[in-house]
Amino acid sequence: MGQFRQISTFVEVVSKGSLSAAARAEGIAPAMIGRRLDALEARLGVKLLQRTTRKLALTNEGAAFLEDCQRILAELEDAESAVAERSARASGHLMISAPAGFGRQHVAPLLPSFLAEHRDVQCTLNLNDRVVDLIGEGVDVAIRIASLSDSNLVSVKLADNERVLVAAPAYLKRYGEPKTLADLSRHNCLAISSEGSQRGWTFRDGGKIVTLKVTGNMGCNDGQVLHDWALAGKGLAWRSMWEVGSEIESGQLQTVLDQYSAPGNDIYAVFAQRRHLPLRIRAFVDFLRHTYAQPDYWRKAWK
Repeated sequence: MGQFRQISTFVEVVSKGSLSAAARAEGIAPAMIGRRLDALEARLGVKLLQRTTRKLALTNEGAAFLEDCQRILAELEDAESAVAERSARASGHLMISAPAGFGRQHVAPLLPSFLAEHRDVQCTLNLNDRVVDLIGEGVDVAIRIASLSDSNLVSVKLADNERVLVAAPAYLKRYGEPKTLADLSRHNCLAISSEGSQRGWTFRDGGKIVTLKVTGNMGCNDGQVLHDWALAGKGLAWRSMWEVGSEIESGQLQTVLDQYSAPGNDIYAVFAQRRHLPLRIRAFVDFLRHTYAQPDYWRKAWK
């Protein structure tokens, strides 16, 4: 406790500009402030302040120490605020952005339960497959299924995301099941395509991650359309398990080339900052992470 008081006194003296001003703010004698500073310098073995009757001046060591002290005190204040906020009630309006397909299946159905727990929160869910500008568009938290690279955003992983290659049993009965990646060239592959550009399908082959451009007679920039075409037996589709899990469970779709499956882009919540994060955002992210972590969540979601 004595060490912390010495540090806080040092920061306060520099902030106020004099020992007497710091003493008045604390309601004690200036001599007490001076003794704390003397004890701090003696403990550290360095001179932090050059003190005269007229002014104070930081030494080089004092300037470096001041920066660290200010950071430590600010982090302590944030920690205390976070604890206090956790005991408070989340409130206010929460603007959420999510990919359209994932949002429809795995965000929108959960919002009533979240709002039942946090009755002072109101939510707006914006479903859009483009990458939104969180700050520019006033989005509090965005759900992204991607390999995140924007260092200006804070991310929290919500769940793993597995990608699988699927087809309807009728299609596989008619055209056969591919056994190797080379076999894909003989199949009708339904791929995401936008303005003539195809993203390609990613696999693990011999310990290496490879991305293949595939061919087929239909492409679309909407994943739900590819999903529907695959269900209708029109070809192979490379989809996320969160999207096709229910059809795999029911037998409407069948996975192929499982031995080549590669890790997918995982599911994240992203927001603009970590410090002073409103309780409603923390509560929502924690709610999603806890829900998705339930052992039976994805099985229930698929039924």
